[in-house]
Amino acid sequence: MKFNAKLLPPLALVGALALVPVTASSFAAADTTNYQELEKFMSVYERVKANYVEKVDDHTLIKGAIDGMLAALDPHSSYVEGADFDQLKTTTDGNYGGLGLTVSMEDGVVKVIAPTEDTPAWRAGVKSGDYITHINGEFMNGITLDQAVEKMKGAPGTPVKITIVRPGRDKPLDLTIVRERIELRPVKWEIKEGVGYINIDTFTGNVGEQVKSALLSIDKATGGHPIGYVVDLRSNPGGLLDQAVDVADDFLESGEVVSQRGRTKDDIERYYARPGDMAHGLPVIVLTDAGTASASEIVAGALQDHRRALIMGEKSFGKGSVQTVVQTGPDAALRLTTARYYTPSGRSVQAGGIQPDIEVPQLTDPDYKNRRFIREADLRKHLLAQSKVDDKLLETDTTPDPRFSAKAEDLKKQGIKDFQLHYALNTLKRLAGQAPANVAGGSASKKSR
Repeated sequence: MKFNAKLLPPLALVGALALVPVTASSFAAADTTNYQELEKFMSVYERVKANYVEKVDDHTLIKGAIDGMLAALDPHSSYVEGADFDQLKTTTDGNYGGLGLTVSMEDGVVKVIAPTEDTPAWRAGVKSGDYITHINGEFMNGITLDQAVEKMKGAPGTPVKITIVRPGRDKPLDLTIVRERIELRPVKWEIKEGVGYINIDTFTGNVGEQVKSALLSIDKATGGHPIGYVVDLRSNPGGLLDQAVDVADDFLESGEVVSQRGRTKDDIERYYARPGDMAHGLPVIVLTDAGTASASEIVAGALQDHRRALIMGEKSFGKGSVQTVVQTGPDAALRLTTARYYTPSGRSVQAGGIQPDIEVPQLTDPDYKNRRFIREADLRKHLLAQSKVDDKLLETDTTPDPRFSAKAEDLKKQGIKDFQLHYALNTLKRLAGQAPANVAGGSASKKSR
């Protein structure tokens, strides 16, 4: 998502229509079909304003019309104002109040895309694919996504009770979560068994610089000799396009990172890596799951296409569209889908996602077999991809893999809390010629692409 600083007069077109009588001469130069459609709108507008059972103001009607227009396009275009506008600004800056959830709305039900690590929702055990059915005892069916988010927001230190339906569980889960001021630390790093581990939670305004700092710190902490790197993009809902390009650039010596293509052939922008691989050519594994979306998929797709990293874990979310945010007033903004993005090989991940090179289930999650993951393709009115991709590359083998037969309780006894990360560390050790730790689950083989 990128910001456009250009200011536009709020509601310029529709506001003018509300004040000036609609006549044929007003649209003499306009297309006849456009005029007829606008005439329909004004007819309904005037009838509602004159005859609705209760008096309704112009702002409510116009805002509702704008919301309906954008909802007819795709799940990611929207118009925000007031508190929602403040929320939009603070989330892109990396600080906001709430529970730490990225959610979507489908058929009037709030669906969790991903909880952000080390936030109240994450610590309470909310997972990707959960359905939030009640907030403080109020049934959420039929309300808007903005209304649901507003109910989960509140003063830090105050509790909110949510009811969750999780596929694979017989009964709903009631969770009481204490709200916090969410101050995201988007990049965390540490040394794990000689491997540089970089966890990126979101792509806010300074993530690129933080990843560079993490790489330098890892280099210093290991005396310049890490075995390799694990870049963890699981449950990362995305963020700013330029930050995704910057992070991918840290691991690439040259070449295209991503391209975005709009409505016409002239609406094409390409982004390239600059010379200098800050990981010095060492092996890289990128962890993905169903919550890996948008900017995260740009990074994973670029490193995969350049064969710079192995993608490991689960298929990503599949959000391959770019939203431009145009501020339309002091406290209002239009977020509009203006392009699709493509990986260096020309793949559109829209609705398809990034297929991992090595599929590794999260065996330490006892619900992983029954939990239904929510992806872009599950959202109503999602955009379709516009590139030809070999369907065989997108096929997922549903046959149980005997290599991954360990049970969550057995792994826990072995002290393994995160099987996917454990597997990535072992794989890097194999690549470096070191003996990996023993664990039920066997060894992985790279899938052909």
